[in-house]
Order: sequence, then C-alpha cells, then structure tokens
Amino acid sequence: MTKAGQRVFAHYRGMLDDGTEFDNTYNHGEPIDFVVGVGQMIPGFDNAVLSMELGETKTVKIPCAEAYGEYNDQNLQSAPLDLIPNSEMLPLGEYIFIPMENGEMMRCKVLRIENGEVTFDFNHELAGKDLTFEIQLISVTD
Repeated sequence: MTKAGQRVFAHYRGMLDDGTEFDNTYNHGEPIDFVVGVGQMIPGFDNAVLSMELGETKTVKIPCAEAYGEYNDQNLQSAPLDLIPNSEMLPLGEYIFIPMENGEMMRCKVLRIENGEVTFDFNHELAGKDLTFEIQLISVTD
C-alpha cells in the first residue's frame, strides 16, 4: 500500500456524473507523476491513491468538497469595461488569463458583459462537481 511521501506514477480517466470524460492520461501518452499526500493532487485523488497497491486499478467517486470545492459566488468579480485594454476582444463564455496585482496570471471565465461591465468567474471549471476517477497505479518509489 502506498504511503504519504512516496512518488507515484498513475494513469487515470476523469469523468463527470453524466459520464462525460474531462481528462484522460492515456490520451496524453504518459501517466501523471506526483508525491502522495503533499497536496499536489486534489484531496480525494490523493486519498484514493493512498489505499492502493502497485498495479491495482480502481474507480473512485470524489465529492466536490474533496475535489475543486463548492461553486462560490464570491469568486465572481466585475470590472468596468473601460479599465480593460482591448475589452471588445473579450471572449464571452471562454477562459482567459488576466494579470493580478502581484504579477501572477490568473485563469478565469468571461462570464458576462453587460451595462459597461465584465464579470469574471474565478472558480475552477470543475468547482461544484462530483468527479469519478478510474485510477491505475503504475509505479511507486520512496
């Protein structure tokens, strides 16, 4: 059984409740590699791998609270369009990166544009969703 601090390689298929696949490492051609139990993965995924044996494949359902969290309306922010350079090019309904005050780039969705303002949604795109993962543990190292 794996334990916290070990480096693992795993393949997975991630699906929504309706069966829609949102990610699949087999399609990427290589497994993910991470250290278990140090916060590199969502908590539910980390916990699932902690109870796996080398070579095992299992399917786990992860509630949103152990994935990307609940959808939070406080993660919506509005700004006047006239303060945004090239605001006429904002892609409504699409994800973009915008610079934050600390210089980091933050991914958000252009949620709506109305009455001279744009509303950005900073929630993770999978926030509020329960996820199902089929995980295959390929290798474990200390």
